[in-house]
Amino acid sequence: MTEHGQRPHLNRRGFLAGSAAVAATAAIPAVAAEAHGAATGGQGVAAARPNILLIVTDDQPKHTEWALPKTTAWLADQGVKFTNGHVTTPLCSPSRSSVFTGKFAHNHGVRNNGASLQLDQSTTVQRYLKQAGYRTGLFGKYLNSWTLADNPPHFEDFALLQPGFVDRQWNVNGTVQTINGYTTTIIKNRTLNFIEKSAQDNRPWFAYVTPYASHGPRTPEEKYAGTAVPDWNGRPSVPEPDRSDKPAYIKNATGTLADGKQIRAEQLRTLRSVDDAVGAFRDKLRELGQLDNTLVIYIADNGFGWADHGWTAKSVPYRPAHEVPFYLSWPAGGLGAGVNDNRIVANIDIAPTLLDAAGITGAGERDGRSLLSSYSRDHLLVEWWKQGTGAGGPQTWSSYVAKDKQYTEYYDLTTDANGKVTGTGQVKFREYYDLAGDPHQLTNSLYQATPADEQRLGIPALAQQLAADRVS
Repeated sequence: MTEHGQRPHLNRRGFLAGSAAVAATAAIPAVAAEAHGAATGGQGVAAARPNILLIVTDDQPKHTEWALPKTTAWLADQGVKFTNGHVTTPLCSPSRSSVFTGKFAHNHGVRNNGASLQLDQSTTVQRYLKQAGYRTGLFGKYLNSWTLADNPPHFEDFALLQPGFVDRQWNVNGTVQTINGYTTTIIKNRTLNFIEKSAQDNRPWFAYVTPYASHGPRTPEEKYAGTAVPDWNGRPSVPEPDRSDKPAYIKNATGTLADGKQIRAEQLRTLRSVDDAVGAFRDKLRELGQLDNTLVIYIADNGFGWADHGWTAKSVPYRPAHEVPFYLSWPAGGLGAGVNDNRIVANIDIAPTLLDAAGITGAGERDGRSLLSSYSRDHLLVEWWKQGTGAGGPQTWSSYVAKDKQYTEYYDLTTDANGKVTGTGQVKFREYYDLAGDPHQLTNSLYQATPADEQRLGIPALAQQLAADRVS
């Protein structure tokens, strides 16, 4: 922290730092290369390859740090906090498949929660890590529509959860069984056992840890059931009073401030147990002497609306749905000093980062880029598909998201349960928000805009770039 209590910011040239002093000022690519090379023995195959702990929560929006004091003290205050973290599809299975592959949903094919079997398992980061000699484990939720009895490929140790919070069915290393208790605690203990095995097994390890919190029904652990949470009186978008410039599904949304308060409180209470688990992981790594050379990433699979624009769910192109908490720590890689990184980063960047840290090359093309590099994008494609032809809800959409603006198109397109797309592709509605002046997305500048207005806003160029991104 600086003397004024502000976290130091990273510049756009890169972010790895070789020491706390460097990390507190600026990061430079030369230092990045030195730190990375030292951690991998220069070749990416030495014994110093990092362990990897990847934590993916469920439906967790930003502004939930109150529930995560241990997590933020470790991973944000002593690591890297990405202030512009996103998911490229705000829906569980597409987002998690992007985590595994580093690809947009239109490239990995899992366009909805029913299409999990479309994922090419040979392209996943767990496949490449296992092939490179990593001990691999999965503890918690995997992919929606995945059959519980089917073992998740490329994980040698796993406790696969049938989603829920209390007394659920699991597939534990090939045996389907009921395990009584609170699922986040079970995931914590299974993960700790997996980490503990490294005291006898000298292989580097990869643990994919995926608690069900803070997904609905948002059942808290008993000890947190009555926990008081900080007061919250909404934000300008909760609920937006005038939605005449919004698409029909938002005009018809009925979420209230009271709804948003309730969802927020329930999410925070479930996340307290996640924080306990993360704290236990930190303590176990310290006990084993593995804290420095474990690369830890924490992200949510998507955000969630607290009645923003009346919406109390995900799947929409508004910021609460696709912006997520995103932290990283790797002291041996120079990432243990506490910095803010304001690059636009996303779930598609996780797989390239893990492969980079492990020194694995030749793993195929990825849409994302390693967070250990100096790469900085100026915008991000975010996309979502409507499943089925039922009435209500958002239509299929894609969005150009930059720090200062967002342009969205809705289309006449739907998918079936396997993710196959049909429809004319005609643009049905458009939105543009000046995020610098209108961060809560209250004023759609394209509502009743003239051609001259569109030229002034740069819409033709944004539409052209969005069209290119959708097929790249």
